[in-house]
Amino acid sequence: LARLDYDRAELRPALAEYWTKVAAHYAGLGIAGFRCDAAYQVPAEVWAPLIDAIRARRPDAHFAAETLGCTPDQIAALKQAGFDTLFNSSKWWDFHQPWLLEQYDILRAIAPSISFPESHDTERLAAEYPERSEEWARLRAAFAAFFSAGWMMPMGYEWGWRAKPDVVATRPTDRETNHYDLSPFVTRLNRLKAETPALNAEGPQHRLTAPDDPLVALLRLSPDEDDAALLLMNTDPTRAVPVDAARLLGDAGQPAERFKLILGEQGAELSPLGVRLLRLEPEEAAIESPPANGMPDVRSPGILIQAVSPCVDCGRYAVKREVGDTLEVTADILKDGHDKLAARVLWREPGDASWRWEPMTHQDNDRWIGRVRLERNTRILFTVEAWPDVYETWRDDLTKKRAAGQAVTVEVIEGRLLLNSALPCLHGPDRDRLERVLAEVNAAHDDGDRADLLGAALVRGIMARWPDRSQAVRHPGLFPVVVDRVAARFSAWYEIMVRSQGSTPGRSGTFVDAERRLPDIARMGFDVVYLLPIHPIGRVHRKGPDNALVAGEGDPGSPYAIGSVEGGHTAIHPELGTLDDFRHFVAAARSHGLEVALDFAIQCAPDHPWIKQHPDWFLWRPDGSIRYAENPPKKYQDIVNVTFHGADAAGLWTELLNVVLFWVREGVKIFRVDNPHTKPIPFWEWLIAQVQKEAPDVLFLSEAFTRPKLMRALAKAGFTQSYTYFTWRNFKAELTEYLTELAQGEARDYMRPHFWPTTPDILPPFLQTGGRAAFRIRLVLAATLSSLYGIYNGYELCEAAAVPGKEEYLHSEKYQHKVWDWNRPGNIKADIARINAIRRDNPALHEFENLRFHASDDPSVLFYGKSTFDRSNMVFVAVCLDPFDTHEARLTFPLAEMGVPEGETFEVEELLSGRRHLWRGAGQRVRLDPQVNPAMIFRVTVWTSVDYRTPCF
Repeated sequence: LARLDYDRAELRPALAEYWTKVAAHYAGLGIAGFRCDAAYQVPAEVWAPLIDAIRARRPDAHFAAETLGCTPDQIAALKQAGFDTLFNSSKWWDFHQPWLLEQYDILRAIAPSISFPESHDTERLAAEYPERSEEWARLRAAFAAFFSAGWMMPMGYEWGWRAKPDVVATRPTDRETNHYDLSPFVTRLNRLKAETPALNAEGPQHRLTAPDDPLVALLRLSPDEDDAALLLMNTDPTRAVPVDAARLLGDAGQPAERFKLILGEQGAELSPLGVRLLRLEPEEAAIESPPANGMPDVRSPGILIQAVSPCVDCGRYAVKREVGDTLEVTADILKDGHDKLAARVLWREPGDASWRWEPMTHQDNDRWIGRVRLERNTRILFTVEAWPDVYETWRDDLTKKRAAGQAVTVEVIEGRLLLNSALPCLHGPDRDRLERVLAEVNAAHDDGDRADLLGAALVRGIMARWPDRSQAVRHPGLFPVVVDRVAARFSAWYEIMVRSQGSTPGRSGTFVDAERRLPDIARMGFDVVYLLPIHPIGRVHRKGPDNALVAGEGDPGSPYAIGSVEGGHTAIHPELGTLDDFRHFVAAARSHGLEVALDFAIQCAPDHPWIKQHPDWFLWRPDGSIRYAENPPKKYQDIVNVTFHGADAAGLWTELLNVVLFWVREGVKIFRVDNPHTKPIPFWEWLIAQVQKEAPDVLFLSEAFTRPKLMRALAKAGFTQSYTYFTWRNFKAELTEYLTELAQGEARDYMRPHFWPTTPDILPPFLQTGGRAAFRIRLVLAATLSSLYGIYNGYELCEAAAVPGKEEYLHSEKYQHKVWDWNRPGNIKADIARINAIRRDNPALHEFENLRFHASDDPSVLFYGKSTFDRSNMVFVAVCLDPFDTHEARLTFPLAEMGVPEGETFEVEELLSGRRHLWRGAGQRVRLDPQVNPAMIFRVTVWTSVDYRTPCF
């Protein structure tokens, strides 16, 4: 056959037209589907119009792409073609290598696939396996039907034809067949497949047994994971293999009791080339009516698992942690009597087929603890499982009786039976080791030697690795954890208005101007440059300088009045530059070690394009006018709000998700969300989860200065970080109380406080009146109390001009063009750079929950400390809260928590001045002059012989 030249783009329309006519001819004859040979050799630009044209005539027409032997890139190129199914390579799988499941995931991202037990252009399976060909045919048919959404069986497979399908036109003679008929088996297989939802749509699929295990266990889930099926195959033609479906399903996090055998025979072993198929039954079918007398299950081991921690609202919301953390899980685990227990933390990531696990150890008073190292930016679920440890209970009893000089003949018999019963479940070297131990026990001459062998450390280790969990009890709750990247916990932000980064009065700065500022921002030690809204600004009811109701010619308006004829939330204000300029800015920021954060403000100017395109997204007054935003007595005539519960709420929610994803795809991974407390919490829970499903590294900062419980509800809903009341907490008692609540209260597991001394809307009185010293004081407090903090540009210049009687900036850049002298006299840029360097260099300051307050005898001196878990880094901070007067205070260092015995010496380095001291004793005096040294930051080194490896706090 001639090779058609599909590489010439100008020929493709004509080729598509020709082949469309051919396909249309056969569709007109009643042909319902087409297997498209070597589909990857023909461009998608040819397939797509052909398939669309046929479906226009026959909507049920099926197009299957033969993709055998092609590369992943060639498969991906067919995604836009519109194929219903693809052919996979399952016929050639050896049941061991991982490539087939990898191919399965690649294909199902494009379209469902079709399996086949033998191919039309290769040897017949009956000829390939002349011995036991009927068993192989059953196994391969069951596997093909199970593995994919569709399967294809060549004619004659059911009779064991040996001749190749492409050379046989009629049924072969007896010499060419294997004398069996699988027709009833295939009929049953197809019926079971049709009745099992998980086998007809391609969701996750996982192997539950080791690659070298002859027992192949495949768990297949529906796309929404609410239906499942399990296929068990013994691929060894010579011997039976042990099988424990309940254990496999339990380890995979599946309710084993709800799986029903629908194909194959029950039993503890699976015969050579045997097959079993189990299906998840609906939950209603698994519920049994309680007995009339109300008696619970008498077979239950009676284990109680209670008070699982950490959890938020009984597991309704996720606990927050970061990559590199260790998740400590604790639970109270109780059982009657003196039996020994064993327990473990079960955890899994999305898509995991099996539970991963870490052992739990007994602490005290029935409290158990397990630790899970969090290595990836993802979400996990965890729970707790416990079971009676029969071997350890036996060993404990044996030890006590031997110590008392009692005979242990019966106990030795019991121990031997325990090991013998465990032996069939073991694999690999442990099985060989246990067999050797049992042989030695049988050869031993007295009960003492036998007891030593049965209770040896070697056996104890084996039995711990292969426990009998037949009576395991699992806590019914699944507790979610969001594992964010480290920037979720530790970063320093610098907030800018792009249009104020220029140098020409009365004219907007641009991204090019803002890019020139990046080296200076990086030198100050910031991690994030956060941009106020960069979108087109509306002209209708535009605000003038100082929030005037009428704007003059050339007044730029508020950046929060988003949208005009130039575009909306995915557009760039033309005065700032183009989308390419923004991309260049993001790349330049990255080269300076800075991430770009965007302001996400869900509000519109009255001339936003959405208002004409989607009027149902807004509220309208009875007189036909649109309702503008109000927060009485404040009025925002230049802004209108969307309604989240209107006639087309779903369309609005989807569009807002698309806005965020648009900027994510432009390289933005951090969003500061304006006023999230005025939008529905279910919306945020949905949007954040959807965004992080596509990009788990995206972070959201909640700007919600609102009621405490509402702020916490937003954090629970998924916000990575949260604004706080720190901006208004100035005095020792209120700072101590509020920060202790945040660091040690119930919110510590889900709320990450982000401290801002000022914002574009808030200039607190403390900074208005306290001068340069006040700015230095609040800088140290924000940067060292919390591991997350930020400043608004102008803070480094100690900008304190306010509207009289208000917490608002005079001549705010929110309403007018502004040019700054970024090096004007009196700036504190050097202080900021030094503080940020200290933060980076001291891991103790990377955390928040480790914050502890300590005694200072002056009410104007706040003294607090932070330590790493192992005390390798201990930092203590003394801050003068009075910006006007000098204060002397006696600080009390927590020597016991520091690991310093009374009377021992410890070394102190004051990090702001560089001075070093050798101190002895808890009480130390300091002098803080707000004009010279408003704060001292001490790094403590314990260099005595004391072991400081245990936790400090």
